[in-house]
Amino acid sequence: MLRTSALALLLFCSLLAAYPTSALELEDCRISAGPGYPGIKARCGMLLRPLNPLDPDGTQLELRVAVVPALNLEPEPDPLVPFAGGPGGGSIQFYAGYFSAFEPVRRDRDILLIDQRGTGDSARMDCPVDDDIIDGQFNDEMTLEFTQACLDQLPHDPRFFTTSVAVADLEALRQALGYPALNLLGTSYGTRVAQQYARRYPETTRTVVLDGVVPPQLPLGPGIALEAQRAVDEIFARCAEDAACNDRFPEVDLDFAALRSQVEEGPVIVSLTDPVTGRPTEIEFGDNELAAAIRLLAYQPRSIAIVPLLLNEAANGNFVPLAAQFQMIVTSLADALALGMHNSVMCTEDLPYIDRDAIDFEALRKTFIGVMQFEALETICSIWPQGPIDDDFNEPLATDIPVLLLSGSADPITPPRYAEMALVDMSNHRHIVNTHQGHGQIAAGCMPEVIADFIATADPSNLDAACMERSFIMPFFVDFSGPTP
Repeated sequence: MLRTSALALLLFCSLLAAYPTSALELEDCRISAGPGYPGIKARCGMLLRPLNPLDPDGTQLELRVAVVPALNLEPEPDPLVPFAGGPGGGSIQFYAGYFSAFEPVRRDRDILLIDQRGTGDSARMDCPVDDDIIDGQFNDEMTLEFTQACLDQLPHDPRFFTTSVAVADLEALRQALGYPALNLLGTSYGTRVAQQYARRYPETTRTVVLDGVVPPQLPLGPGIALEAQRAVDEIFARCAEDAACNDRFPEVDLDFAALRSQVEEGPVIVSLTDPVTGRPTEIEFGDNELAAAIRLLAYQPRSIAIVPLLLNEAANGNFVPLAAQFQMIVTSLADALALGMHNSVMCTEDLPYIDRDAIDFEALRKTFIGVMQFEALETICSIWPQGPIDDDFNEPLATDIPVLLLSGSADPITPPRYAEMALVDMSNHRHIVNTHQGHGQIAAGCMPEVIADFIATADPSNLDAACMERSFIMPFFVDFSGPTP
């Protein structure tokens, strides 16, 4: 619909009036999920923060901030703040990729975004990633060389890019924009950020949504391979229970076992058209590539649906579809995650708290990922400097703040029991487990409306989530045309 210039000016002035009093200059901008994605109108600015919190007059970082205004011209005073996963993902790009899931909340609340220090456009701590390390071809010596080269070219001291430092940045942003309180929504690693902000600043935390929960008392590391194996076993079991899938792929578990044996003997050379660049290419598809592809395909129901077909095709000699999926996933991750920030978090907040003597390495070796990922993390962290961490960082969050915890029963990295670990000292919570859903619930079925209701009422006990029982789960593909009708 066309509007007159006078009406447009009136609406523009109303939007300005809806903003809190700001000590941070914001300008009209557009944010997006990346090149080729549509832009979203917002107000953007840069928040200056000290690199070292103990040296406020020292080196300053520019942290990118965006506010997507509420649709209501008289919004609620407390915005929603989403935190991206990773660690290493930027929250602005994350929001833009899932913006439709946040629209029910945005009816009445601003969306406040900040790229966590070291991610996105906030002093990004990235490393040029050699294709060999992406493909898992580096041995320990090469990994050390790459890690040292990464450290040598980082623009800032990597010690100051931890969660404990980042939550203080958000509190400074809240004060600069004059918001009285915040509603927090974290997904995956972002749940760790949300819990730590709520711990440090309970008086300015109104509600918390934790999606794919990382419990504070559990450092991530060896459990990744075990949970990924559990998720893949559940995919095979679900296929066996599905008449169409079982009829088409009656031995998908044996297909996977045969593939693992084949690529463990040596990589397969796969010629394909690169799904990202469109150029002819060749890749070596070995055991590490197979593990990475299957683990990441297990994250979401839409990609889970094609796993049996991809494995069956590869087991019968056609590696192209599986290799193409691997190529797309790896390229996407390399673009989205800031590796330097990722290492700063993992080497400060996770690896130092892992009891190596308690690890069942025999159980790890039996998984399709094996010990490779954990040993690579150990190698990286052997030279990566550790940063500040709060004394109570690894304790469960004890709070009466309203908390909504979300899990997928098929999540390959943060299963429902992780949320149960996190909520032990939460006195005002609700844990929703969605059947056959993977990692990340915010866009699943009617969950956007459920989240909006929770934030509006701040009452987890009376939340109605029955609509999720009717949510669509993608059926298994029996061929590349899709599922059976």
